[in-house]
Amino acid sequence: MKKWISLILPPLAVLVVLTAAAEVYVRVQQVPRYLMPAPSAVAQSLMDTREELLAAVWQTTEAALIGFGASVVVGIAMAVALSSARIVRNALYPYTVFFQTVPVVAIAPLLLIWFGPGLQSVSVCAFVVSVFPVIANTLTGLLSTDPALEDMFQLYGAGPVATLFKLKLPGAMPSIITGLRVAAGLSVIGTIVGEFVAGEQDRPGVGLIIVENSKLGQTPQVFAAILVASVLGLAMLSVLNLAGYLLLRRWHASARD
Repeated sequence: MKKWISLILPPLAVLVVLTAAAEVYVRVQQVPRYLMPAPSAVAQSLMDTREELLAAVWQTTEAALIGFGASVVVGIAMAVALSSARIVRNALYPYTVFFQTVPVVAIAPLLLIWFGPGLQSVSVCAFVVSVFPVIANTLTGLLSTDPALEDMFQLYGAGPVATLFKLKLPGAMPSIITGLRVAAGLSVIGTIVGEFVAGEQDRPGVGLIIVENSKLGQTPQVFAAILVASVLGLAMLSVLNLAGYLLLRRWHASARD
């Protein structure tokens, strides 16, 4: 209990201080509402548009989870394939880097052309952004397997499949969890960017709400939507942190109290 209190209280105290400072600054300096709304105005906007934001966050969550789930499956499978042989790694790994280097804003219009507006385009955008950390971290974990343990598995007659599932993947789990944590946050970012371009007007996600309210100069609503998106990313990261703790706590130093 004391550990959780020590983890929660410091950032909560910083948040309270920064929020209070922002409120005082905006009121004292009389900053125009369209430039920087007071935190109280953002809170009021959250209350006034809560039903719209809840519906939007559901759309964004659905797309982010689809994209993230696809990145987990494809990323781990791709990392396993890349770890199988150096020639495979040399031939294919540069193409996986492509997903990290191409700006998602540049490819979002192409996804709109290929898949049309809506969930499919937005989910693909989330996948493209989040798949590389899964590949890179899983591959690093698989290639870090102790050669002595691999020799021991061979000595006892374990085949490649048994070695993969009983030695390499369990040993790579800390790296995999790290990759998933990064991918979770990136999937939300990719979803928001995808919604900027390919969001549906009749079923708007958080990204589309940000765009529409920005055009109208409704800055408090923009900040409220950004806050909701940040909470979504934090929630996904918290779930993965808990999963990593439960998986690793008995044997890995990173998850010990």
